[in-house]
Amino acid sequence: MARAFYWLVPHPFLTLLLAVVWIILQNEVSAGMAVFGLILGILIPWATSIWWPDTPQGFRLGKMTSYAVIVLWDILVANVQVAWIVLSVSNAKLKPAWIVVPLDLRLPEAITLLAGTITLTPGTVSSDISDEGHSLLVHVLHTDDPDAVRDDIKNRYERRLKEIFS
Repeated sequence: MARAFYWLVPHPFLTLLLAVVWIILQNEVSAGMAVFGLILGILIPWATSIWWPDTPQGFRLGKMTSYAVIVLWDILVANVQVAWIVLSVSNAKLKPAWIVVPLDLRLPEAITLLAGTITLTPGTVSSDISDEGHSLLVHVLHTDDPDAVRDDIKNRYERRLKEIFS
């Protein structure tokens, strides 16, 4: 049953997103526009699915929702922290660091989401991934303990992404 569903709708989230975007672009909410949006949302991913690397399997939407809430909270907190650093710490006392974060994640989608999360959080930027995809290079604006930042990334984000994509 699930196999047939993924054959018809290879990327369910994309299908829903395309349907919603279609309705927004039409500036008209009607049953006809919703049905046509769903038809487009099914046909476009289905027609292009042969060029996609993999169909998402085992994605946990509930855990992704809690992950998104955590990331949004961390972005808010980091904004305040970076503002405080910029306003109170002189450039001479700033302690930037390059940190190598070893990755347990192997799915490209999960690694991309982790790198994006790090970059979205003010004060950190993911700048490179190793050729094999086993580590991520992250720049931190200010830290006294680079190992703690690495452990925080692994425990706060990577661990949750492993649960989401398992």
